[in-house]
Amino acid sequence: MARAMKVAIIDDEQDMRASVGQWLALSGFEAVTYASAEDALRDIRPDFPGVVISDVRMPGMDGVTLLKRLTAMDSALPVILITGHGDVPMAVEAMRLGAFDFLEKPFDPDRMTELAKRAGQARRLTLESRALRTELADAPVLMKRLVGASAMMERLREDILDLGQADAHVLIDGETGTGKTLVAHALHAVGPRAGRRFVTLSCAAFDEVTLQSRLFGPAEEGAPGPLVEEARGGTLLLEDIEALPMALQARLVTFLNEQGTPPETRIIAICNAHQPHRTLEDALRPDLYYRLAALKITLPPLRTRGEDILALFTAHVEQFADEYGCEPPQVTAQEAAQLLQAPWPGNVRQLINIAERAVLQNRRGSGSIASLLMADSDTADTGMTTEGKPLKEHVEAFEKMLIDNTMRRHKGSIVAVMDELCLPRRTLNEKMAKYGLARADYV
Repeated sequence: MARAMKVAIIDDEQDMRASVGQWLALSGFEAVTYASAEDALRDIRPDFPGVVISDVRMPGMDGVTLLKRLTAMDSALPVILITGHGDVPMAVEAMRLGAFDFLEKPFDPDRMTELAKRAGQARRLTLESRALRTELADAPVLMKRLVGASAMMERLREDILDLGQADAHVLIDGETGTGKTLVAHALHAVGPRAGRRFVTLSCAAFDEVTLQSRLFGPAEEGAPGPLVEEARGGTLLLEDIEALPMALQARLVTFLNEQGTPPETRIIAICNAHQPHRTLEDALRPDLYYRLAALKITLPPLRTRGEDILALFTAHVEQFADEYGCEPPQVTAQEAAQLLQAPWPGNVRQLINIAERAVLQNRRGSGSIASLLMADSDTADTGMTTEGKPLKEHVEAFEKMLIDNTMRRHKGSIVAVMDELCLPRRTLNEKMAKYGLARADYV
């Protein structure tokens, strides 16, 4: 389940702190308030898991000085400034120094919530990017994150290893929640640019003016440099490329044309929008589309990946059970069939959410995986369907999962597995060979 995004609210007026904090808390944020910039700086550190909202005019350290301190500590930390009527020029200058946006008093609370949500989305992407960059430092970790034994996942891993060595730009397409950001990091991690900068920008998280400033500059004195410069020699990941305004698409084409061959900076673009009767070619300039799609990866939807669904569910259930210090729920044959047949419109992201809820539910000793699937609003009335599969395939997928889970639980003890599953040794050996399971993997 997604955790509430933290918001640090800094204002010397107690009533303003309380009202802003209460409103954002009701809007689903975790609000933390501070009476001064100095107090806030004692708590806010690099990788602070949230956004900052600060008044500009405060005794002691003002909001603009606080902004400079925060951006010097973490240039990607979103800071929203609250200004008085006469402070708009100062706020515009603050935007040049790296502020996410500003609100002019008196402001609409809904506008503040909208800005906080956009800033939170940008912050979440930044922190996920940093975490992934750390995790994907070597190939073994990469392969563990790309779970699945289906032919399409084998092919995806091969494509990543092949395209990671290339210099051409890459376009990653696929339904929401299929793991496009993970694949983008993997492409960078397995290639020759692995030790260089990996810079991420969500084109949907900012307005056109802010995108122009962040992507291309020009950088004002003391402000963070444009991302095309920050990523020079490495990789620039553009999330939600379909949201890039046309004028900036033209600037990006010019930037791509100015690079040599091979390009000094590699662009990886991710498309996250899938609308009926509208393709990515409709959203991008043709010259930009064909430059970015020199190499293209389309991620398969989860509902087409067969027994990978059970492997993924098992892996995440075990991970959450370990985190929460409890036993993982046991999947029945009926629940395994329901997992395989679900349409999964939210793909892997939705599966992870249900896996965590299943563990929490099991810890309380109530509910079932089937009830979670039925209650999940994302799976209802989506119009998506999954192709029917022969009974034999469902039985084999469940059988493999059951043997795999039992081997894990008994740490590779063949005798214990034989006893629990009531299987002769020869039958168990034959089934393990059939499903590619090896005892050495569990000891």
